[in-house]
Order: sequence, then C-alpha cells, then structure tokens
Amino acid sequence: MNALQGKKILLGVCGGIAAYKAADLCRMLVKEGARVQVIMTRAGREFITPLTLSTLSGNPVLTDTFDSAGRNPLIHIEAAEGADLLLIAPATANIIGKLAAGIADDLLTTTALAVTCPSLLAPAMNANMYAKEVVQDNLALLKKRGWGIIEPEEGVLACGARGKGRLAPLTAIMAEVRRALSPQDFAGRTVLVTAGGTREPLDPVRCLTNRSSGKMGYALARAAWERGARVILVTTATEVEPPWGIDLRRVETAAEMAREVLGLFPQVDVVIKAAAVADFRPSRPAAEKIKKGDQEVLTVTLEPTVDILAELGRRKEKQILVGFAAETGRALEQGAQKMKAKKADLMVVNDVTREGAGFGSDTNQVTLLYPDGRRDELPLLPKPEVAHRILDAVKTLPAFAESTGL
Repeated sequence: MNALQGKKILLGVCGGIAAYKAADLCRMLVKEGARVQVIMTRAGREFITPLTLSTLSGNPVLTDTFDSAGRNPLIHIEAAEGADLLLIAPATANIIGKLAAGIADDLLTTTALAVTCPSLLAPAMNANMYAKEVVQDNLALLKKRGWGIIEPEEGVLACGARGKGRLAPLTAIMAEVRRALSPQDFAGRTVLVTAGGTREPLDPVRCLTNRSSGKMGYALARAAWERGARVILVTTATEVEPPWGIDLRRVETAAEMAREVLGLFPQVDVVIKAAAVADFRPSRPAAEKIKKGDQEVLTVTLEPTVDILAELGRRKEKQILVGFAAETGRALEQGAQKMKAKKADLMVVNDVTREGAGFGSDTNQVTLLYPDGRRDELPLLPKPEVAHRILDAVKTLPAFAESTGL
C-alpha cells in the first residue's frame, strides 16, 4: 500500500531559513507518487526560488492570488479542489497567526480556508519565538480545529542559538504525511512488534546471534503507526532507522526481550513477533574474554531460552498473536505446526533460502497461514508492502473486532 500514490498534495512554503528544505521535501513527496502543487508566500520566495520547486514538482508554482493581468480570481478555489492534503512546511509564526485568526490575505491563506482535506503544519522559527505564549496558543487553537502539528526539534538554529524551533526532520514530516493519507483502521489499538536478532553472550567480547536485520519488524511498526495504532517496538540493535512516532524499547538478549514483551502483553491488542529470537544460549558465559591458548577445540554448552511466542499463546485472552516462521525446508509444514503448538492467530512463513526472501534483504516472499487451514501466498514484494498485507490479514481475524480496549 502506497498512501501517497496519485494523491494531490498542496505544499505551502513560507518565509523562513528552513524554506530551503522544501526542495528535498518536494522531491520526496514526488518520489512516493504524489502530485505536488507548491504554493509560496511572498516571503518564501526570498529564501528559495519558485523555479527550483516547479522543476522538482513538475508543476508551475502558485504565488499570487491574481496573475499579472488580474485574471483568475478563483485560483485559490481551483487549487483547493480535489486536494488530498495541505502541508505547510516550513510554517512561520506569521502564517500560524493568520490561520488561527482566519485571516486570508494571500494565496496560501485563502487556499487554506478553501480546502476540505486534512491539513498539517510543520513550524520552524527561532526558539524564543516558538516558545512565545501567543504562538503556542495559536498552535493549540489550530490543533483543536483539526490541524495536525508536526512539532519542531531542538538543535542549533540559523541564528546560532540552541533550542526548540528547527523544522522537524523530513523523515518525520513524511511519516506524518503517510499517516494523514492512510486508512486509520488500527486507530484505538495498541500494537506490539518485536524486531531484530537477539545476542546471547559467550564472553564479554563475543556473542551468539543470527542474520536478522530487523527490516521486516521495523516495516511492520511503521505500517501499524501509519494506520493509526499506538505502536511499541521491542528491538535489538540494528542499523535500521527507528520509525517516527513509536515507543521504542531496546533489548539485547532473549531473556531481556521476554521480560519486556511479557510485561507489556496485558496492555496491548496485537502482538507481531517478527524478531529472530535465539532458541539457545551459552549456559555459562565466561566472565573474561576466552583466549585461544593451546586448545584446538572449544566446547560450549547451550541451554534453551524462553519460548516467548509459546508463553504469549498460553497467556493470551483477547489479544491477537502473529508469529513468524523463518524456515530452510518444509516451510509450510513447519509453520503450521508452530502455529498450532503456540496458539498463534496468524503465522507468517517464509523460506529464507529463497532469493530476495532471506535475512537482510529489502524484499520478502511469505505465505500467511490461518488456524482454519487457509493459506495466502504473497509474491515477492518490498517489505513495507508485505507489512501492510500482514496488517490487512490481521483485520480479517474474528478477534480483531474484539481487540480494542484491553
């Protein structure tokens, strides 16, 4: 599911130093399939040229309520018609004040009053300006009226001061855009996702682990958040950037993951166990680094770790439990046995020996198994698309309608 594909997005650009970031933002929106119409304020044109944004968007930039000949006084209505989202980034204190007061004295403000689609603001300004009571009151009023506010981040500002006022990261803005354009079919639900491969210490230097990159779990967390869920991501260390807006819990070993997941279980509605958890760990990790010395063979005794999925199956009440089975042979048979033994409501099975479906890849090819014997074989897809397909499957489960308000 690509939430931006074919959507008409109005991108308002105001007069602040962060306006230069609008070029990259426009490029990112277009890359995900959006039809972008840029509307610039007079001050915005002092920081970045309309030519830059028209080149990146593929559309002429709108700047004035009236053209040079005084024609087309309804341009703000035409711009608003059919819009799927209005995004103003950066949003200055000036535009925020105008919108809060209902002032419409230029093309961007008149268009903002004319749209009927979701609207987002990404403020960017000096930290002292942002902290002013009047600015905060205006933002609170706009939020009450339905505007989505993408809060700025703290950091070094253009004036050299440090504080909260920098434009939110573009990845965060893009995440909010996807959420605004996605069906909110998981709103009101809490989804817990596990990701990454656990690490079991052999000594203070070495550990036993696996090849999991965490990409599938992170894609699931992002997709669930975009669809309105409160998301808790319990993850081991990975190189994947954490999704915006989620509650991130870091762990390392299977025991740590078990404690975190089992402790959170009573407050969640859906658990998706995408992590590759070690089945065994060294029974007696060495207190100091093991030296090669004169020994030719090192014997390590392993003991089983907690079976988190099985324990969740024993404890579940109304929660929905989704398991993963990464296999290297007889994948569907092994997945079906695992689903039954661990009382999962859905099992995601893949053969990691297949090209493009193994650990670390950006794609996956899975089969969804249901307790009633149904199978849904998915083609090779990017992991974000696989994530949405899994969430679509969760929605079809009988327990989904009963899973709110645990």
